[in-house]
Formats: sequence, structure tokens, C-alpha cells
Amino acid sequence: MKNKLNISLNFIDVFAGAGGLSCGMEQAGHRCLLGIEQDKFAAQTFLRNHPHAKVFCDNIYNLSTDQLKTLIASQKVHAIVGGPPCQGFSTAGCGNPQDKRNSLFMEFFRIVKICNPEFIVIENVTGLVAKKNEQTLSSIFKLFATLGYNLDVQVLSAHHFGVAEKRRRTIILGSKINDTIMFPTHKLPPVTVGEVFTDLMDKSGTIHNHDIKMTKLKCPLDAKRLKKIPEGKGIRYEHDEKKYFSKSLKLGVNWKLLKENRFRQTKYYRLDRSKPSPTIMTNRYSYYHPTENRYLTQREAAKLQSFPNDFIFCGPLSSQWRQIGNAVPPMLAKSVGHCLTEMYLKQKSQKTKVKNNLHQKQKVKNIRKSAFIYREVQPS
Repeated sequence: MKNKLNISLNFIDVFAGAGGLSCGMEQAGHRCLLGIEQDKFAAQTFLRNHPHAKVFCDNIYNLSTDQLKTLIASQKVHAIVGGPPCQGFSTAGCGNPQDKRNSLFMEFFRIVKICNPEFIVIENVTGLVAKKNEQTLSSIFKLFATLGYNLDVQVLSAHHFGVAEKRRRTIILGSKINDTIMFPTHKLPPVTVGEVFTDLMDKSGTIHNHDIKMTKLKCPLDAKRLKKIPEGKGIRYEHDEKKYFSKSLKLGVNWKLLKENRFRQTKYYRLDRSKPSPTIMTNRYSYYHPTENRYLTQREAAKLQSFPNDFIFCGPLSSQWRQIGNAVPPMLAKSVGHCLTEMYLKQKSQKTKVKNNLHQKQKVKNIRKSAFIYREVQPS
């Protein structure tokens, strides 16, 4: 489906996973030609939900230039998108040559170099803009500058873009045809857990990846504890334990010996139907249903991530959760996809100049000031 501006850009998704980034890009009207993903279950999910795209399921090192051109049938590629590992990358000779993350990032670069697209989209964790990774980020900008790309970076929070989840991701956008990089600015009202949980069926009335039997707590003691936890609450501090648990349900923890006298992550945490969810993890044991005494189903977790109800996950339960937890929320990706459309329409007739690196360093410092503040931000 094309967007309202009738612009459809062809793209390749590298390190594609289940295809959350591709799903959102396609919702923005663009067309996935190829997904590159080594994990066989994630690749099966990608293929099932992107039937018009090809899938390369193998180590990316084994994808030759000739194979790549054959898979895309020598079609024009407008964008390369994906989540390449970045943290092993640095300026000194591209970092440690033995670091696998380094070589994987360079494979992403290799694909860009072969296809020469107008745009690149890189998503990563917020830690990429941390002070300790400043050299890494600088190296990425310098590397793509050698190919003529103008890059910019922002940290975006998914719940500002129609996702019922407070997931923050670093997004790097690059263009060969624009002086100014555009990021999503049209923020939507918050979507809540309660809102998305009322709508899990596809058009045929089927709820996929939603086996309630698999969500039951196997440990009777855990089940008793969860029954005592109100919606939106959990156990993180000693006063939580005293408030909700009787002596027989206590966790047997010496709170004074814990760092900062608390759990790093809240235990027995029930989601709150009136709020977006915290970041969905790669396993089902992180959060519990708001009102029922069970874990979430994969469909519920996927809906929090903004996957459509007809998006079906393949593979065993553990793999499905890993695919969902590692995915880019499609609605966030859709907003990024709209930005590519707008930039494509505003392209310059002559080659863009790469921004001064000193200016970029100052910009990253400004981004860093708010990147790790997780308080609620009201959308504008």
C-alpha cells in the first residue's frame, strides 16, 4: 500500500529479525525487496509476513555481491535499513578486527556500498549515544561520509508514535540527497495497555500466538504471590514486600545486601491498563497481565509493540518471545518511513555536503542530556 504522497521506495532490511522495521516501513508505503536474517525461526516469521520479499537465511558473510543482485533482481534500492551491532566499532582502524560486532557492522556497510541507496536507517540501543560510545558514533559518521552520506541521530521513544510501550531507541538516518535529515515530529496521544488488549483479533476473528494455557505460573508459591499484587504494582523495595506479602509469601531476601537496597528490575510486576507498557523484553517472565494471574501471551506482547493482529510469529515459544522483544515497533518504524518519503520529495539536484563533525559532536552531547531520562514526557 502506497502512502498518500504516492511514493514507494524499495528497501533491504539487514539483520531483519522478525521484521518489525520492515513492517512499519511497508505501512508507510515502501516496499521490502529482501530481508537478511541468520536465525531460521525469525527468517520464517519474516517470510510469512512479507510474502513479496525474498529472504536470505544464512550468515551475512556468505552473501556474495552476485547473490545479492540476483535476490533483488537488480532492482533499484532506495534504502538500506537495519540494526547492525555498533558497540564494537571504533576509530582506530575500525576498532578491533577480531571483534565480531565490528565485522558485522562492516557487512552492513558493505551492503550499502554495493547498493548505493539514497537513504540508510540504523537503529540501536540508547547506549549508542552514551559518552563511552562517542568514538563509536563518530566512527560511524566518518565511515558513511566516505560514501557521501549526510547522517544525523536522535533518540526516539516509541510511545510518542502510537505504540503502547515506552521503548527508546537510537535512530541514525542518512541521506545522499538531502542537506537536512528529517526525524519524526508528529507525536500521537499515548496508547495504553488497556486499549490495545481489547483488540487482538485479525479480520477473520482469529487471535494468533495466544495460547492462554502456556501463560500459567507453574510454581504454586509464585501464583499465590501474584494474586496479592494490585494492577500496576510489583515488588522492588522492601516496603513493597511488606505491603503486599504476608510472612509465608516473603521472598527471603536480605534487602540491606542488595545494591541500592532494591531489585534492579521489579518482580511480579503487573502492567497498568491506564498506561503504556515498559519496554517488552525477550522473555515472558518480565511482566504479568494487569488483572489475570498469568504471564502475557506472545500476541499481547506483540500488540504492545504495535504489531498488526495478522502478523504471525513462527518457531518455538522462546524464539517467538525473542523475536518480539528484539523487534523495532512497527508504528515507530512507520514514522521513520514517512520521513524518508518527505526527504525523497525534497531531494537536492546536486550532491549534499557532509556536515561538519565538530557540529555533530555538540549535537550528540545535547541528545545525551535527555537520552537517559525516562520520566513521562507529554506529547506535543
